[in-house]
Amino acid sequence: MFWFHSIRNIFFLCLAASILSLSIYEHSHTQTTGYHIGPGDVLSLRIFAGGEEQHAAQLTVSSQGTINAPFIGSIKAAGLTVSQLESKITEPLAADYLVDPEVTVTVNEYHSLQYYISGAVGEPGLYEMKSKPTLLELIAKAGGLTANRGNVAYILRPLEKTEPAKTKSDSSDSAKTPLKIDLKKLLDQGDMNQNIVLQTGDVVYVPLSTALNLAESKIYVEGEIQGPGAYDYQEGMTALSACIMAGGFTKFAAPNRARIIRQDGDKQKVIKIDLDDVKMGKIQDVKIIPGDRIHIPETWL
Repeated sequence: MFWFHSIRNIFFLCLAASILSLSIYEHSHTQTTGYHIGPGDVLSLRIFAGGEEQHAAQLTVSSQGTINAPFIGSIKAAGLTVSQLESKITEPLAADYLVDPEVTVTVNEYHSLQYYISGAVGEPGLYEMKSKPTLLELIAKAGGLTANRGNVAYILRPLEKTEPAKTKSDSSDSAKTPLKIDLKKLLDQGDMNQNIVLQTGDVVYVPLSTALNLAESKIYVEGEIQGPGAYDYQEGMTALSACIMAGGFTKFAAPNRARIIRQDGDKQKVIKIDLDDVKMGKIQDVKIIPGDRIHIPETWL
């Protein structure tokens, strides 16, 4: 098996090197291709007219997806490409303020393309990318897979904010089941159909090998979760990864008020954790132990 692990490690080193060599190209290439601006991105805006620069500013896209453009005021930037935003600013400027204005927009910092990965990878955590990565690209960015990885990966995709509200009776359709990727097909057989392009906000979990981590006991996931119930405990499992294994959150869930109920001798210990902050990389996830019960409450809204 030594030769297999060596070849796999060489594969990931080559992939990581390719990503690094493309990083400079990515920065300029994404300005003119299909990159769509998102909340948190930092934009550089320059306006020219009459052969002179009339205005220059650095703007941050708000959480609502807007920027405060000079002369015009608040406009929607999220979801637009750079060229589309340039046109959207140029039209009202030409109509009411300046003669033949030229508008240049560049993305200085990318903050809307964020991906969280945990489990059997070298460096789990939150990663910001300049373009939508494939699963293998994110794994390479996270230091590659560890030797004790399992043969599957789970991808929890956030619910679309534009989806219509559903009632409690719609529980079968109230959450998205995590995508299950066959790593054996991807890595051993080279099946690139498994190497999907990730969407912003995706949470990836690569469990440890079940052969190396036989369940010692159970953990329990309850509340606003797609598949509540008892699950085999695996070494290294965290609160968020347990929720992913249980199918992800329902539309009525409040992950920011998650609780881990742990038996500590004769007493019960309650650990509060904001799983939304975990996904955003703001705080560390909590490792769970056999017997832990994870409760996801219902949102107040």
